[in-house]
Amino acid sequence: MSAYEQSPLDLGAVCQRWRNHRHSWRPADEGGFNPTRYRVHEMPNDLVHTARAFVLTHHYSRSWPPVRFAYGLIDTAAPPAGRLVGVLTLGIPTQAAVLTSVFSRLTPYEESLELNRLVLLDDVPANAETWAQARAFRLAAARGIRGIVAHSDPEPRTRLTAHGPETIFPGHYGTIYQAKGMDYLGKTRPRRQTLLPDGSVLHDRAMSKIRNNERGRGGVERRLVALGARPREAGEPGRAWLMEALHAVGAQGVRHGGLHRYAAYIGPRTGRRLAVTSYPYPKADQGGAAA
Repeated sequence: MSAYEQSPLDLGAVCQRWRNHRHSWRPADEGGFNPTRYRVHEMPNDLVHTARAFVLTHHYSRSWPPVRFAYGLIDTAAPPAGRLVGVLTLGIPTQAAVLTSVFSRLTPYEESLELNRLVLLDDVPANAETWAQARAFRLAAARGIRGIVAHSDPEPRTRLTAHGPETIFPGHYGTIYQAKGMDYLGKTRPRRQTLLPDGSVLHDRAMSKIRNNERGRGGVERRLVALGARPREAGEPGRAWLMEALHAVGAQGVRHGGLHRYAAYIGPRTGRRLAVTSYPYPKADQGGAAA
């Protein structure tokens, strides 16, 4: 996700940007963002594949989560009729409790969603994040969404290259959500996760699709084959193949200290306080890009 962050080089307040899975920084005080030049549009079903391709091309995670609504940031000054320069998505988290634990009176997936991707290209001027997020939330509220949960990952992520480890994500602590006035709900529980050599996470749900021969396992298998695993043979047990594939690609099990968690009501409920306890906002020295 893109956010105002403190850079690893202690350059001060900066905005994180992306291109081809590589992050870069723009000073938050650089100026130059002209809101009259940009528009935020909900991307209809026939254009969701465009949003998906954009996220897969540029976001460090190299993945597309379950999405209900995708919003595109359009640079109207780019010929011939505007250019897609950012994507924000609202979707379905791994379990309903992510939503119901915060918005107990909202129907999960129908009235509450997770902000699960936000990525802007490196030529978008600083301070566009909050502007784009506010307009996406306004469009979501018009569709009946009343609550949003968002997470930020404070732990850096690296990938292996021919020249050694390369940082592809320095970690962030959610300053964009703080700027939007979202409530901070603390960190999620620490957990174990499986890191692949390209720096992406292979989630437990993805691995269970292979183990149990579930629908959608093909994409997960192709992802591992692209990293060096042999193709799975017809009829081969998924559990055994997965163990071999993880070893072949050099996957690592690591401990993750938890995500920063934010939430807010939107639409007519904007400004309403959450029933759950909120905490002071975390800063860089509490886990983030400068930690």
